[in-house]
Amino acid sequence: MTNPQPSPDTVMRLINGYWATGILAASATHSLFTHLENGADTAAELADRARISERGAQTLLDGLVSVGLVELTGGRYRNTAEASAYLVDGKPASLSSFAKLKLSHMGSLADLAEVVRVGGPVAKSVVEVANNPHWEGIVTAIAAQSIPAATLAADLLGLAGAGEISVLDVGGGSGVYSGIWLEANPAARATQLDWEPINAIARRLLTERGVADRFTTVDGDFHSTDFGTAQYDVAVYSHIAHQEGPESNVEVFTRLRQALRPGGTLVVNDYVVDDDRGGPAFPLIFAAEMLLKSKQGSTWRRCDYQEWLTKAGFTSVSFHSAPPATLVLAR
Repeated sequence: MTNPQPSPDTVMRLINGYWATGILAASATHSLFTHLENGADTAAELADRARISERGAQTLLDGLVSVGLVELTGGRYRNTAEASAYLVDGKPASLSSFAKLKLSHMGSLADLAEVVRVGGPVAKSVVEVANNPHWEGIVTAIAAQSIPAATLAADLLGLAGAGEISVLDVGGGSGVYSGIWLEANPAARATQLDWEPINAIARRLLTERGVADRFTTVDGDFHSTDFGTAQYDVAVYSHIAHQEGPESNVEVFTRLRQALRPGGTLVVNDYVVDDDRGGPAFPLIFAAEMLLKSKQGSTWRRCDYQEWLTKAGFTSVSFHSAPPATLVLAR
């Protein structure tokens, strides 16, 4: 007997994967997930609430059912649990803004084949410069991704009951770690080191949270700015290591260890892959983003972090799942 010809469905779905990005971004733009959450459950009602065509609403619903973000039962539509948690406007962990942002990035994928050939960006990179004109949109859009990790780290470290602690957040972006931790611990203080345009965004966001009086910013590049010595109880290095090469990460980890007081903890949050590079799925595919947009970055293995942190002088390293990322605690 000959083996049956496999179905082309998976290959076709992947070839046309950009449709999923477009459908998700268009749905977020018109707040379809929010309207579904609020009870609109037909194409006609969604069209009315979102002020879009009924044909357009039905097309988006069909696409959302296809990609598994909306369920259809008895002719009525509703969000899946994932869509409800991460795509409804106004929820703390909402990724709607990020979905819209990624739609604008799709054109850069046309360069990927050439980027793979030469081993790095072929267009001018803007992820490693202070004057990126898109920081406002980028920083606010990606903030929600760190909420689960920041919340988990606060629990693991017992920050709410830690008293008068001092936190250093290197490359802190929106200040989401500082915001969550300062809300949890009214005696804590936090310092963020980042470029001036980004720090301005963080100060505004933490003012809105009501904790700006305990939040300080230092304008500068973390590659060259002094972190100080034995000044902090906790340091954060979130979603930065994937933009850096091994030598840079070891150098930064070493300076962060020196900046910590005895018994202090470094919190690293990033897309970490298994030692055999067999998973998890999202960190594996994110490596292409780093090849496309950074000079040395990648998604690094657990054993890489273990080696780098040990070289930096840490003696205890633990890994904690915070999908789609991993929390690394080093002491």
